[in-house]
Amino acid sequence: MRGHANVLSLPQLAMVGSRNPSALGKETAYSFARTLARLGFAITSGLALGIDAASHQGALDGQGVTIAVAGTGLDRVYPAQHKDLALAIVESGALVSEFPPGTLAKANHFPRRNRIISGLSIGLLVVEAAKQSGSLITARLALEQNREVFAIPGSIHNPLARGCNALIREGAKLVETTNDIVEELGQFNQIDEEFYNESTQSKLDLEQQTILNLVMFSPTSIDTLVQNSGLSVEEISSTLLILELQGYIEATAAGCYIRTK
Repeated sequence: MRGHANVLSLPQLAMVGSRNPSALGKETAYSFARTLARLGFAITSGLALGIDAASHQGALDGQGVTIAVAGTGLDRVYPAQHKDLALAIVESGALVSEFPPGTLAKANHFPRRNRIISGLSIGLLVVEAAKQSGSLITARLALEQNREVFAIPGSIHNPLARGCNALIREGAKLVETTNDIVEELGQFNQIDEEFYNESTQSKLDLEQQTILNLVMFSPTSIDTLVQNSGLSVEEISSTLLILELQGYIEATAAGCYIRTK
């Protein structure tokens, strides 16, 4: 390992998913990791592109600890573009590998790495995964190791949600907020109650919450919001700006809005 050996004894939540996630999937992974890291969980993942990288970065930005399990020797970083991310992880967390220095990335190394990711952790969260995905291998390993498995559901029309939806059908816990994970794993950790209470309370007034509830996780037009809320275009627009600045929604290229949390 490289980094701080003591972090390996922290309660770890593994986070895995697609290497080519949607923008919403990447943001979801980042947001969950940031909040859970602030609550005291170490976020463990595989340093891969996509969900792995978003999870590591979220934990770092939450001023928390993250652990990366590599499929190479620790004198190499794979993918190479994650060199800076790996250095940032070492500063406060750890890089771990069972492969000796000099070992290059090979396809059969990653399933071996996955069993360590799940084995180190008390639970595993799958954010986005296709039906045939390495993330599902990790989930099966976690079940064999008697770990809690969590999955974030998605649209039946989204290929990247089919793996998560399948896990939920097979008994994984459906996750919509970090509260769902804390309810299951909170006993393993000394949670920062002040931050937890702050993060779970609504910071929106009634009108803002009403508008937010009308914005779908698929593109929603201002005309639709006006029709469904009975408010004016001006009232809707000013509220949308506030919601966007607070990270609850995002504007699309077509002039619509999608909900992000």
